Amino acid sequence: MTTLVLAGHGTRSSAGEETLAGLRDLVRGGRRGTRVEQAFLEISSPLLADMLPGLPGPVVVVPLLLAGGYHVHIDLPSVVAAARPDAVVAPPLGPHPLLAAVLARRLSAAGLRAADSVILGAAGSSDPAALADVRAAARLLSVRLSRPVTAAFAATGTPSVAEALDRLRSGPAPRIALASYLLAPGFFQDRLAASGADLVAAPLGVDADLAALVWARFDQARLAAGASKGGQTHRASVAAGAGARQTAPERERPGSGGHLAPVVPGGDQSRWGSSLSSRTISSATSSRDGRKSGPRSIS
Repeated sequence: MTTLVLAGHGTRSSAGEETLAGLRDLVRGGRRGTRVEQAFLEISSPLLADMLPGLPGPVVVVPLLLAGGYHVHIDLPSVVAAARPDAVVAPPLGPHPLLAAVLARRLSAAGLRAADSVILGAAGSSDPAALADVRAAARLLSVRLSRPVTAAFAATGTPSVAEALDRLRSGPAPRIALASYLLAPGFFQDRLAASGADLVAAPLGVDADLAALVWARFDQARLAAGASKGGQTHRASVAAGAGARQTAPERERPGSGGHLAPVVPGGDQSRWGSSLSSRTISSATSSRDGRKSGPRSIS
């Protein structure tokens, strides 16, 4: 049986931990035949590094992260590579239309009106690609709401939430609504709540669409891993056949390589490297060696 591990960053908020536990339980109810566990990179327990070695059978790690960044591309892969090299790491949750659907419901519950301007407020990241992911999520929400949506950041990234609010205050909209691009209550949700927006939506929280997205990422990672293994087997067979036609000195000649990176079908290797088996990303561990801390990333 394959185990799905939900990997969160961790939070000091008890309400945030309760929300993530509720999401885990909702995911568990989606497929009774699959084991679902939850772990964290830091702060909260259990830690991912401690849980992974004891899990039986195949493991797929789904990041409870909404955008790329240090935690997605360096921190999480290095932990998995060190603790469970055979595990597969799925892409982060966002951007995705299912998240836009949840955001729209949270805004509606907060009292969104047709004439309101909308900001999508995220924590932020020092990684430009992570900021681009949030802006892509804002575009998806814009399509869903049929109105412009401005991506803004509570900590790292431009525009800041305060800057976006100042800019929109000079426009014609009578009110400004702030959608929370956060999974659970905590430090950054408190920042959004104190921003001065006319209404602030709740975080994504426990939602059936969010649970469905987790399973979609799980399936995507398993498919990619299966295709990669099949491709490696096919390449090995071709290489063996070619080798049978070579002379012995040619077969033993060094420098021919042979280590080919698996390909995610229909995917972008540069962006979704984290969806590959952790064996292909174990080099991330070396990038952490000798470094006290990674780049600040709060996506």
